[in-house]
Amino acid sequence: MAIDHFAINAVDRSAEQQGKGASRRLRKQNLVPAIIYGGGEEPTAISIKINELVKSLEYEAFFSQILTITTDKGDEQQVVIKDLQRHPAKGFPMHADFQRIVKGQKINMHVPLHFAGREEAPGTKAGGILSTLVSDVEIVCLPSQLPEYLEIDVSGMEIGDLFRLSDIKLPEGVIIFDLDMEDAHDRTVVNMQPPTVEEVDEDADEVDAADVPATEQGAEPEDKDAE
Repeated sequence: MAIDHFAINAVDRSAEQQGKGASRRLRKQNLVPAIIYGGGEEPTAISIKINELVKSLEYEAFFSQILTITTDKGDEQQVVIKDLQRHPAKGFPMHADFQRIVKGQKINMHVPLHFAGREEAPGTKAGGILSTLVSDVEIVCLPSQLPEYLEIDVSGMEIGDLFRLSDIKLPEGVIIFDLDMEDAHDRTVVNMQPPTVEEVDEDADEVDAADVPATEQGAEPEDKDAE
């Protein structure tokens, strides 16, 4: 199921509701403390119902789309999620950072990579192993040009083939951050490795039949009830 828009309801946090102690009390009330920053405005401390946030986190697109946060004061802000802290053992969200979107101002975002055509690839049919080395990449673009993900077509890959960052087809207005730097590193994203062949030790000692117990050689077991 795909979602093309995420709307989140939040409650403004007062100064008394900020800090480690206050955050612990919020979590006991099933609320997740969060903050909205950037856009030339002062940071805004908010809290979000944990079940509402957890439901949104089930979708990959939540991490690479523009989100709408509406507070109890009626303020509506366009944001992207920039950081999410989870409980180290239980995995539930403990804190979230959101960055405001400014119209006409480019943003840096990590978007996932999707690999299409794995089963159809000649290398796969020949027993090769498709090895994905990168699961997401950092891109730079205007908020209106932000893609949900980037797709790489691997259906034509033979054994020994590889894709680098520069081989990714990008939507208009989108650039890959690593390739735009002065010391750009065009790293490998995915490759098709040859099949793994298990070597057989031809020098292994053969087992002498005389060393195998009779019962293991197919001999009839002795009938203990025979007279």
